Order: sequence, then C-alpha cells, then structure tokens
Amino acid sequence: MTSLPVFGGFPKECVTFFEQLSKNNSTSWFQRHKKDFDMFVLEPARLFVTDMGDRLRFISPRINADPRVNRSLFRINRDTRFSKDKTPYKTHLGIWFWEGAGPRMEASGYYFHIEPGTLMLGTGIYCFTKPQLDRYRDYVVHKKHGAELAQIIGSITSSGGCTLGGSHYKRVPRGFDPTHKNATLLLHNGLYAGIETKIPEELFSEELIDWCFERYSHMAPLHNWLMKITR
Repeated sequence: MTSLPVFGGFPKECVTFFEQLSKNNSTSWFQRHKKDFDMFVLEPARLFVTDMGDRLRFISPRINADPRVNRSLFRINRDTRFSKDKTPYKTHLGIWFWEGAGPRMEASGYYFHIEPGTLMLGTGIYCFTKPQLDRYRDYVVHKKHGAELAQIIGSITSSGGCTLGGSHYKRVPRGFDPTHKNATLLLHNGLYAGIETKIPEELFSEELIDWCFERYSHMAPLHNWLMKITR
C-alpha cells in the first residue's frame, strides 16, 4: 500500500524563487520558471495546507484547509485593474485557513505568509462586512464581550511578539461613547493579530507544523472571539 506524501518543509528554492521573482516580475520570466514555481512553491504548499489543517483542527475543529488555488492557496497573479503597479505577480506565498461554512474571506482564520527574508503568521478578519462591523461594535462595548476582548488582546500582545491591526477610522462612530474604555477598538474596520519574523530554520523541515501551531495557539483566543460575530 502506497503511503500518502507528508509535509517535510519548504525547500530553500521556494524562498529563492520569490527573491528572483521580485527582481524579474514579468510574464515572460514567470513562464520560463513555471516548473520551479510548481515544484518548489505549489507542491510543498499543498502538503503544508493538508498537514497544518489537520493540526489546527485540535484548536479550531471547523477549520477549512483546502489545498487548491483560490481556496487556502492565494493566487500568485495580482489584480492590476485598479492599481498603478502593473507588475503581474505577487512576490510572496499566502495561505489561508478559515473557519466555518461562510465565504472564506468573510471568516476569521489563520494566515501564513512567506516572502524573501520574512515569515508572517496571523489570525483574525482583515475587513469586516457591514453586518459584522455592526455586531463587532456592539460586542466591543458590551460589558462581558468587550471585557473579554480587552483581556485577550492584552494577553496575546504582551507576550509572543504579536501586534494588533485593523484600526481604520479617525473618530469613534456616531452613537458610541468616545470615552468608553474600549473606544480605540471602535476605530477598527477589521481586527487581526500577527507576528513577523526572519525566516526560521523550521521553515525548511517538518518542524514548521509544530512551530506554527504553537504560535497559532497563542493567537487562537482572538480567533475564537471573532467567531462570535461571524455566526
């Protein structure tokens, strides 16, 4: 019986591919190196999605880990329709594990990102839908839910190197008390936390699964809180 392949780390050629792409961001260069992309980026990324998804289900049982492009794997092609930057390709690998049955980009989840020299992990919702934003604001000022969120943020940002993102507005929205103890959280149109670090040696071995799981577990309370506003 043939055993299924398992994730053994990203090859160093994966990082090298993005280093070279950042200097040669053209369709002609990419097409000449398409086999490198498939072998050194897509193939290990698919194995990572499967194995990391299996591990994440210990803390988020309904996590979606789908090793297809436009599912857990973000497309490498950039959308240049409304951008002054017309370079055709992203110079990073983005992977998304989302929880629940709703649209993947409207869900909270866990993010993984490789670019030359840097590895990023995160959790949360990058931009709320209008219904989510309304529920989020109500929860932020709620006696119980708001206090829980403040405690979670304090815990994950005071250790582990996590930073908080998503602040967008300059003023507290109309109808909310600008002196509320969670007022700064009312300036958000999304809420996420993450770490950014130099690429660790674990990236190149099966130990990456454990390395990521430890850090995702630290961020998981924020993800769990956000799941309340996505249901």
